[in-house]
Amino acid sequence: MRNPYLGLPDHAFWSRAVSRPALEGAVDPLAGSPFTIGPRDAVATAGSCFAQHIARHLVAQGFTYLRTEAGAEGPADPHGYDLFSARYGNIYTCRQLLQTFNRAYGLFEPQDDVWQRPDGRFIDAFRPRILEAGHESAAAVREAREPHLRAIRRAFEECDVFVFTLGLTEGWASRLDGAAYPLAPGVAGAGRPAGDYAFHNFTAAEVCADLAEFIDRLRAVNPAVRVILTVSPVPLIATYSARHVLPATIYSKSVLRVAAQEVADAMPGILYFPSFEIITGPQSRGRYYGEDLRSVTPEGVRAVMEVFSRHLLRQAPADGEAAPPAGPFFTPPPEAPVEAAAPLAGPPAQTSAVDYAAEYARNLDIICDEEEIERSLR
Repeated sequence: MRNPYLGLPDHAFWSRAVSRPALEGAVDPLAGSPFTIGPRDAVATAGSCFAQHIARHLVAQGFTYLRTEAGAEGPADPHGYDLFSARYGNIYTCRQLLQTFNRAYGLFEPQDDVWQRPDGRFIDAFRPRILEAGHESAAAVREAREPHLRAIRRAFEECDVFVFTLGLTEGWASRLDGAAYPLAPGVAGAGRPAGDYAFHNFTAAEVCADLAEFIDRLRAVNPAVRVILTVSPVPLIATYSARHVLPATIYSKSVLRVAAQEVADAMPGILYFPSFEIITGPQSRGRYYGEDLRSVTPEGVRAVMEVFSRHLLRQAPADGEAAPPAGPFFTPPPEAPVEAAAPLAGPPAQTSAVDYAAEYARNLDIICDEEEIERSLR
C-alpha cells in the first residue's frame, strides 16, 4: 500500500508549515480560501471586540466597509458608531447573534428589553454601553431602537461579505423568554429582580445550532452572502463558572473553535479564518499578548491582518466588476430611508502600513462590554 501522506502539500506537515517557518516568523496557517474580497465588496462585521480590528484594517486599505448607522468620524467614537456595521455593540455569543437577527425582523420581542442604571438613566439591555449618558426614559430607549433595527436589516441584506468573530460561550439570559444579553444584569443596570436572570455556558452543539440557524436566516434575506468566521483570541476577563478562569477560557475558546469549523465544513460559502491560531499558537511564543496576558498587541493585530490581506483582499476588481465607490465607507445619510443608499462623499486619507501600526499603538481603545465586569467591581 502506498503511504497516504506522500505528496501532501507542505501545510499538512508541522515541521514544514510551523517549525521551520517559525524561525523566520513566517507561519501562515491559512491553507486556502473559497473566495476573496474585492474593493467593491461591501463587508459587514459583528461580534466580539476583536472584530473591530478587521473593520479598521479594511478602511485603512481602501476597501468597502459597510456601515449602516453613521456617526462621528474618528477611531474612538464615544457613541458606538463605526465600531461595527450597525450600532449593536459587542455580540459575544451566537445566541445573541441569532436573536439580533430575530429582533431586527420582528421574529422575537423580548419582554425585558430596557434596564435602569443606578443613576436613574435608562439603557438598551442589548447594547448597554452604546450611549454613555443613557436615556431619560424607557420610551426613549425604544424610540432610539427602531432606526437601529432598520440599520441592522440593511447591514444583513446589503453586505457581500459578513464577518463574525465568536467571542464567548458564557452568557446571561432572561428566564422569562430566553433573551440573551451582552452583559450580566447588575453590571451596567437591570430591569428585573436577580431571580429573573440565569447564567448559561453554551455547549458546542448549542453554538453550532445557533450559528447554523443564523446563517440560514441571513441567506434567506441575502442568498449570495459570503461568511467569514473567526474566534477571538482574547481570554475571558472573568468567569461565572466554578472553574478557574484559565481552564474556563480554554473551554470557551475550544467550543467556539469546534463550532466554527463544523459550520464552515457543513455549509457552502463559509471560511474559518485562523486569527485565534495566529495569536495563540506555539509559533507566536506568547509575544502577541500584552503584560496582562490578555490584550492583543499591535504586533499581533498586524500579524493577523497580514494573513487576512494576503489571502482574502483582492486589490484589483475582477473582470466585469465595477470600480469601487468614492470612499471605503458605504453609508446611507442619516435622513435617508432604509431602502436608499449613498456612499460618503470623498475618500478619507489613506493610511500607510507604518502609520497603521502606529495607529494601533496609539489607539487600542477597542470597545469591549465585557471589561465593564471588572470596572463595576471597583
